[in-house]
Amino acid sequence: MESALKITEEITIPFYELWFTASRSSGPGGQNINKVSTRITLWFDVAKSPSLTTQQKQMIQSALSTRINKEGVLRVVSQRYRSQSYNRDVAIERFVSLLQESLKEQLPRKEKKIPYAAKMRRLDDKRHRSLIKQIRSKKNPSDD
Repeated sequence: MESALKITEEITIPFYELWFTASRSSGPGGQNINKVSTRITLWFDVAKSPSLTTQQKQMIQSALSTRINKEGVLRVVSQRYRSQSYNRDVAIERFVSLLQESLKEQLPRKEKKIPYAAKMRRLDDKRHRSLIKQIRSKKNPSDD
């Protein structure tokens, strides 16, 4: 088995920085459901990882803020399969893909000019709506 996970070309995370816990899984399991702990939770301390730079840690923490607790520990859960080993493999795959996505550079949004026709349509709709409201608000002399 490998001794490190390759996240990107520059970043590898050694397995000793990860730890796993097993617990009882919800969902299918038959007679094993109440006996075997098949759900796997992968834990990774983003805040204290020596494999990541400060900038990379900040990128991960901002992108995965819902998965990281107050201590800076990332949590990835897998309970899809009835086997602990399959769930462990799935958790590792998900962990790698999450880190890859969070470490991608976000391109800045380019401001686009609103097309002239769209602006004119919006203004025409506003004029039309205003006219309808003016007509509704005028009192008819026959109403008195």
